Amino acid sequence: MSILVANEHYDFNSLKELLEVTDGNLASNLKSLEKEGYMTVEKSFVDRKPNTKYRKTTKGQKAFENHLAALENLIKQQYK
Repeated sequence: MSILVANEHYDFNSLKELLEVTDGNLASNLKSLEKEGYMTVEKSFVDRKPNTKYRKTTKGQKAFENHLAALENLIKQQYK
């Protein structure tokens, strides 16, 4: 999700390469994020090859921000 928050969109193959995961593992995780409404999927063809792009949604952005805030709170509690 952090990749989608930092970029306007990302395609499947670039995500797979960057994250160094298998097709199945990535597809499963992306499907979960899509099911939650955290991202949208755009399917098209580039030079007759399928190309799938993912974009964060407003809901996904907010969920990511909430996740970061929770992590920050955990860290702060360690240093009280």
